[in-house]
Amino acid sequence: MPEREVTQIMVGGHRIGIIDLKPALEEVARDFAGRPEAEIKATLMKRLGRSNYIVEKARAGYEEAFYREYRKFVGEPLPDDPSGPLQIKVLGPGCPECDRLERDLMAIMAELSLPADLEHVRDIKQIACYGVMGSPALVIGGKVMAVGRVPSKSQLKQWLAASRR
Repeated sequence: MPEREVTQIMVGGHRIGIIDLKPALEEVARDFAGRPEAEIKATLMKRLGRSNYIVEKARAGYEEAFYREYRKFVGEPLPDDPSGPLQIKVLGPGCPECDRLERDLMAIMAELSLPADLEHVRDIKQIACYGVMGSPALVIGGKVMAVGRVPSKSQLKQWLAASRR
């Protein structure tokens, strides 16, 4: 039996593991490009519903999350999601510099009392989706802020404070 890939996405403010998201996105991007949003959402729900348990009352949240992932996959711009916490990602394999950046961010978030979702992405395939060529890399609110270096604590604090507004 082939190994199935699990990808973490945000659904209704919660991080959820979705089985075989990437193959579904590849298929829909290839076969449904230019089709209406409702058709793409329905197709993603049908395709991903085969391998993922989706509670009926949460379907709308999953549809939106799947469509958001589809838009990211095909390179479409995403609107800001003011309903959820700020998304911060450290991209890197787990080297000392990546770990230091993660620790610095946690300390600054605590200092600023900033509610945010901090994730350290170590998987090379997921890192490649961001198009960065160095590590560590920092993504705040979907925007790549730094690549190949650990920004100073004052710079991190400035970026995080600005993202709060």
